[in-house]
Amino acid sequence: MKKKEENLLIPDEIITNKIYLIRNQKVMLDRDLAELYQVETKRLKESVRRNINRFPEDFMFEMTKNELENWRTQFATSNSEKMGLRYAPMVFTEQGVAMLSSVLNSDRAIAVNIKIIRIFTKMRALLSDNLSLRLEIEEIKKKVTNQSKNIELVFSYLDELIEKKENKVERTKIGYIKDESK
Repeated sequence: MKKKEENLLIPDEIITNKIYLIRNQKVMLDRDLAELYQVETKRLKESVRRNINRFPEDFMFEMTKNELENWRTQFATSNSEKMGLRYAPMVFTEQGVAMLSSVLNSDRAIAVNIKIIRIFTKMRALLSDNLSLRLEIEEIKKKVTNQSKNIELVFSYLDELIEKKENKVERTKIGYIKDESK
């Protein structure tokens, strides 16, 4: 299996560019997966429909007409790019992509799926790292804000002390007077 994985020369960027955010989920379209697996989209859909019980709603769903129109306008797809998108495409989540390897039982499908799952994992790790970094930055901002407020408070106290010292009226001393003549 290792040898077949090494023969698969699909750059990570190509797969990453085929991952979209639809219904707040990272997904891949049937036509993009078919291209990566080197099968016709029609054959991929047939295989999925024959094994539809393996693909619950959280693994695979079909875009609604409204979602398809929104997706097309977001990416300004031309007529040549609509090929394969005359019908609402099947959209696969990470789990759906993993399930495809059991449905499409070719060596290429297995190798492509391994690569796709690794990319999904990298993306999740990057998002996690990004989130923890963002939280740390927010914590630092809070500390800096508090410190700047404290510094302002110290300066206002210093200003008050300086003002009191400048406005200080000489008071007469009270107490015992020491006789220096003795």
